[in-house]
Amino acid sequence: MGEGERFQLGTVGALTLSVVSSVSIVICNKALISSLGFNFATTLTSWHLLVTFCSLHVALRLKLFEHKPFDRKAIMGFGVLNGISIGLLNLSLGFNSVGFYQMTKLAIIPCTVLLETIFLAKRFSRSIQLSLLILLLGVGIATITDVQLNALGSILSLLAIVTTCVAQIMTNTIQKKFKVSSTQLLYQSCPYQSGTLLITGPFLDRFLTNQNVFAFNYTTQVLVFIILSCLISVSVNFSTFLVIGKTSPVTYQVLGHLKTCLVLAFGYILLHDPFNWRNILGIMIALVGMILYSYFCTLESQKKGNEAALQSSQPKEESDPLINVGNGSEVVIDTIAQRSPGWDSNKDLHA
Repeated sequence: MGEGERFQLGTVGALTLSVVSSVSIVICNKALISSLGFNFATTLTSWHLLVTFCSLHVALRLKLFEHKPFDRKAIMGFGVLNGISIGLLNLSLGFNSVGFYQMTKLAIIPCTVLLETIFLAKRFSRSIQLSLLILLLGVGIATITDVQLNALGSILSLLAIVTTCVAQIMTNTIQKKFKVSSTQLLYQSCPYQSGTLLITGPFLDRFLTNQNVFAFNYTTQVLVFIILSCLISVSVNFSTFLVIGKTSPVTYQVLGHLKTCLVLAFGYILLHDPFNWRNILGIMIALVGMILYSYFCTLESQKKGNEAALQSSQPKEESDPLINVGNGSEVVIDTIAQRSPGWDSNKDLHA
């Protein structure tokens, strides 16, 4: 099996792992939050990250991967930014209507494209742009209901969009710049992410739900679901870094909307959630957009591969080595949507 085939197989495996683990944790968290009343989403996310770090530490001790230290300031800033983005997404959910929150999530893709175009000089073809537009249209039809604007909610949503985009772009660029794997990056950033949320989580959850996480009645059933959620989160967090590292932040966002469509479908089939023609039409349009995006990305990858092979087969001209010196190399976690008293129960839950 060639290197290209192994890379494609690894990418497909990463995408599959991300979808399966994310849908699984959404179902688990929906039962935990909606059915058992555990509304402390930010605190739960901090536990997810803490368990992920402990699991990776055990894996490191078993020599399943190699620890590779690099720029501490970069990893600290990246970890704290990731924690802040999760908190802002939860605040955005708390202060906005269902429709406006869905618009916030949809806005992450065009914002990521804009930032990568401006700061990383990345170019997106018209075909890719068209497929993303179809995808966003489909997800919008399937998920957006009411759209109510308020000043505080709008500011929080804007901050959530920017911090999430930057964090996901950093995930990709840090792995390439410092030549670290997704596991190595996740292991080193987890303490800063979980620390940020462990400190702020209880206060943020109390502000949003008027409940104290430490005074909650932790029954055996609640504890079982919390443990299950934390175990699944290890796979979710790992696959998030793996997908962004192997593909791009935009592809990860496209995958995220596929998860949304799957959650809607599973909710209707397994939990008998309300479903109408708008959901069905939106999911179908979104799937068309995803298929087109995958098709055009594959075509462009093959084109770049053929061009690279053609260039490598041509005789190399002698050049001054001084001219070639200095050519540099070119940053998430899904959130758990909370439901507090007075909030709409149809808000979707993400790990």
